[in-house]
Parts: sequence; structure tokens; C-alpha cells
Amino acid sequence: MAPPLTELREGCARVAGEARHVRIEHRNLPTYARSLPQQAPAPPPEQPAGTRETLAAFWLTLDAINFGSGWFPTLRKRPGRSGYHTVAAGVAERFATAGAWSAEELASIDAVAVARTLGQDPGHELMELFARSLRDLGRHVAGGYGGSFAAVVDAADGSAERLVEQLATWPCFHDTSTYHGIRLPFLKRAQIAAADLARAGVLVPRDLHRLTMFADNLVPHVLRLDGVLVFDPPLAERIEREELIEHGSPEEVEIRACALHAVELIVAARPGALAAHVDQLLWLRGQEPRYKAVPRHRSRSTAY
Repeated sequence: MAPPLTELREGCARVAGEARHVRIEHRNLPTYARSLPQQAPAPPPEQPAGTRETLAAFWLTLDAINFGSGWFPTLRKRPGRSGYHTVAAGVAERFATAGAWSAEELASIDAVAVARTLGQDPGHELMELFARSLRDLGRHVAGGYGGSFAAVVDAADGSAERLVEQLATWPCFHDTSTYHGIRLPFLKRAQIAAADLARAGVLVPRDLHRLTMFADNLVPHVLRLDGVLVFDPPLAERIEREELIEHGSPEEVEIRACALHAVELIVAARPGALAAHVDQLLWLRGQEPRYKAVPRHRSRSTAY
């Protein structure tokens, strides 16, 4: 069996060739690839100061709950902050004021504690989903790595891909879809955890090029508005009406898979480029007002 990220790349290429609701505008790709900046801008600082163990704990904790975009319009957002940055700020403040949660603390965390940290209603559906993911993270780190978050990273032996494969076996990072029998291990949050840990210097990977785009709902939105992806009119109209697109539906899988394959084609047209860096550039571009002014697709799942 092929490694998950190889299977993902091959599967997304197949989906892009069969898709009925989303297509890649190939004629725009060469110019678009050349137009992108060579270096992605640095993201705003989120992580707290601390030891390598603290940084490992921060990024694994945050990325275990780096989902919920389908619910973000219903969250109490901080002024000027997106849903993700509202969540990230809450976790960062917890680390700065009270330190990291231990693995044992995470293993028993509840929705009330999560909501208090994030400034949300404890009855919000997302708070229990966050708590469930954090409990799973805590149990795995406590039971398999002696309670050390850095030990999780060290077990990957300097490989981003191996770290993704480790995390992919945990329910809190699992993310696989299927499309007409094609298995697609998107593993968005496991991959972004590897990239975040590399950016933080906790992981020094020899194979960052093995990561794909982190398939969410923002980068496809940017690619659509930039003319790289085209949605068929019925799907575009549903998104404009802000209708939820069911996770795992053909339309939703096509959006993620076609975006991922488009980024692979962009990387191929940019010698030395990495999908993780192109993803960061496009994700940060999506924070601009012109992208936020247009509805993007929303799906309620723990994938993204």
C-alpha cells in the first residue's frame, strides 16, 4: 500500500479528472503560479514563549482543535479576529497565564473548561467536539509518550511525513474521505501540525516537501476567486446562499481534492516551491477583505 500522502496526491489527481461540480482552470495556472510571491509572508505570532516541550504542547493542542470552520459564524469572535484566530488566541493566553495543560489534564478536560478558555458558551456544540479531541490527544500522549509532547515529535525521527502518519492513527487527527471508491487521506490537521512544529523549530524535517496543501475551506475559496477553480452554478449558488455543504458529499470532496491538486500543479510550476508554503501564502491572502466579503463553502466536521 502506498504511503498516505502518496495515496492522497494520486487520489486527488483522479478526483480532479472525474469531478462534476468543480474543475481546475488549467489555462490560468502558469500565469497564476508565476504571479505568486516567492516567499509567503510571516503569519502573526501566536505561540507563547517557552521550552521545546511547551511549544510542542502548544501546537499539538491547538492543532487538535484546528477545526470547526462550519461553526465559526456562530462563535463569539474577538474584535478583528477570525474564528481560527479567536480559538488560537484563547489557547495562547491559557499557555501564557497558566502554562500548558498536561497530558493528564487534557485526558479529562470537559466542554466547560474549553469554553472558559476560548470565551465561548459551554453549551455550544463545538465545545464538546473540541473537548473530545483534546481528551483523545491527552490519552495518547500520556499513554504512549510518557506525558511528553516533544516525545511525540521525536518519535518521527526528523520526518514530517512520519509524524503525519503517527498522528493519523489517532481519532483526534483523523481525516479521510472517499469519492466513488477513491480513498483520500486528507489529514489536514495532522499535516498542519507537522508544518507548525517545523515552523516553531520543534521538528527539523528532512522531508517538508512531502506535505500537501492543508485541505480546508479557505484556500479553495481563494483559488476560486482567483480564477484557478471553477464551481458549477448550482454549487456556487448554494455557497452564495450560505447553505451548509455536507462533509463527505461529492461536492465537498471535489472542492478539497481539486484545490489540493491545483496546488500540486502550482508547486510543479515553481521550482523549489513547497505545497506547505504555497498553502500558507494563499491562506493568509484569504484574510484580506475582498476574500472575506464573499461567502466560502461551510461544512460542519472535525476535519477543518
